[in-house]
Formats: sequence, C-alpha cells, structure tokens
Amino acid sequence: MGILVSLLVLSFLIFFHELGHFTAARFFGVQVDVFSIGFGKKLFTKMIGKTEWSLSAIPLGGYVKMKGQDDSDPTKVSYDADSYTAKKPWQRIVILLAGPFANFLFAFFLYLAIANIGIPKLLPTVGVVGENTPALQSGMQKGDTILAINLTPVKYWEDIGKLINSSNGTSIHVLVKRDNERIDLTIEPEVIEDKNMFEEPIQRKIIGISPSGTQTTITYGLFDGIGYAWDETKKASALIFKSVQKLLTGAVGADKVGGVITIVDITAQATHAGLVALLFFTALISVNLGVLNLLPIPALDGGHIMFNLYEIIRGKAPSEEVLYRLTVGGWAILLGLMFLGVYNDINRLMGQ
Repeated sequence: MGILVSLLVLSFLIFFHELGHFTAARFFGVQVDVFSIGFGKKLFTKMIGKTEWSLSAIPLGGYVKMKGQDDSDPTKVSYDADSYTAKKPWQRIVILLAGPFANFLFAFFLYLAIANIGIPKLLPTVGVVGENTPALQSGMQKGDTILAINLTPVKYWEDIGKLINSSNGTSIHVLVKRDNERIDLTIEPEVIEDKNMFEEPIQRKIIGISPSGTQTTITYGLFDGIGYAWDETKKASALIFKSVQKLLTGAVGADKVGGVITIVDITAQATHAGLVALLFFTALISVNLGVLNLLPIPALDGGHIMFNLYEIIRGKAPSEEVLYRLTVGGWAILLGLMFLGVYNDINRLMGQ
C-alpha cells in the first residue's frame, strides 16, 4: 500500500509541475503536442483538442512536448506562430518558470491544509532527567513543565533547544511549574560535539532532559494558516537550496545523494505515520522538484532559462551546435546523478 501511495504522490507532483508549463504555454498561444505522465510504453492516450494526453508505463517522470521545442534534439525547431520557438524570450522564461512555480504553489496549499488539519506539537513537560546532567544538578525533576528560559516563554518542546543554544553566558535561568508551584532554576548547560542534519560537526548546548511525550494539536485560522504555509514553504525552499549548495561545494558527500528508491521508501514510511506526516513529506518533495528544476543545467528548466536570458542580453539565441552540445552534456549530468542516486539507494538497502 505504501509503495502504491508513493507512486501516486510522485505522479501527481509531476502532473502538477507539467500542468504549470501547459497552462502558461496555452496562455501564450503555444500548441502543446503531448502531455505525458511517465515514460516508456503508453498505457492510455486521449486526444483533447490538439494535445495527446497520455499515461505511460514508468510513472517516474513526465513531460510536456510543445511545438517547436524538443529536449532530445534542440535543433528541431518551428517558427510557426503557435510554436514555443516563435515566442519572445521573456514569454518562454515565464513558460519555463511556471513548472517550478506550480510545485511551490502546490507545497503552499499542502502546508495550508496541514495548518487546518492540525499540527502535533510536543509539550514542554520533562519525561526523563539524565544522570550526572546539568538539569539533575540544578534540581529539575521528572514531570516539571518548563514555562520560560531566560524570561522567554516556552510553549512547545522544540522551543527549549533553540532558547538554550541561543543563550549567552555560561548559565541560563529556567522557570518550571511543579505541583502548581513555580520554581526558578539556574542551569549551566553542557557543551557537546554533535553533527547537524548535513553531518557537519557542530557544538551544541544541552542540559540533559527528554520529553514526556505529551502532545497537543495546533490548528490555525485562515489568515494565520496562510502565514504558516508561506513560512513553511520558504523554510523548505531554503533547506533544499542549502542542501544543493553544500553538495556542490563538497561539504556534503556524493554518497548522501538519494534516488527514486529512497523517495519511495520514505514516502511509504510517511504514509504509515499518518496523513499529516505524508502531507509534510509530499510538500517537501514538491519544493525539491521545483528547486532542482531551476538548476542551470541544460535539459532542465533552469538551463533553458539561462539560454533565454543569454538571448535577451546578446540579442540572439545560441547557435544550434552550442545548444545541441550543451543539451547533450546536460543529459549526461542528469543521467549521472540518477545512476548515482540509484547506486546509493542500493547500497543503503544492502546495509552499506
């Protein structure tokens, strides 16, 4: 069931991406010859107007084939009035941006749905106080509810680590509630060596406590939900951009690149974790798809945008030979990344 949901999620994200291209192309009067979800043998086709809508056997991708535009052979162009090539460079850029924009927009609506369904949050109630820890030495006990750190109110467990690590000085003041009594504690956090989400070494302050597991569910109204969705979309976008940057600079090793197997596996796990977890991961993948398509690699939307920007600046398009060579090089890079992702996925499955 999880794998089926994963494939449906991927197919729908691709559909939404390509629908963005399709909508913008039709807005500018460009004929769309094919709208395909998947690659390989076509399982279902239907002509609607001049567009062939198809569902293919391998649902791990998709494409919109516009008149006068062919990624497999950039020399196949058409200068008819309803072709992609005949449009002005800025119009082509809008068509190209529409796909990634659709992914960001879809992620925004997913976060908006999450805001209205309800977001589970851990309450700041202490479940375990570790032995020989700063928290134990200060007198903190199991069952204490942390109300504030350095006079800043604490609403959820996630606030605790942020406030501790953003504190200045060697000690922090913690206000806890215990049996309807408020108690002030002074704690000197311990600095430990840790790793961040990119496996980079960092220093982190801890006091040695774990949550009790008590949760609450937060729901937002319409306007607050819009603000939440906007912030989460920005945070997800920044995370993906930062991940790509660290990969390109070598701060994150190539062995961390994941492929479609990893995506399917994590989506399946999110499916079992519940609707909210699935929506969160789907939104992140949607943003990921939008960001990666903006990379300036020929054969991706970002590469085509660079070609059109070049035409705007120079007043002429790159030569057909240059376009062909760069596109072939772009496909080589993409295929290399795909094989690297699959190779890493297989290694992970084998436990290496």
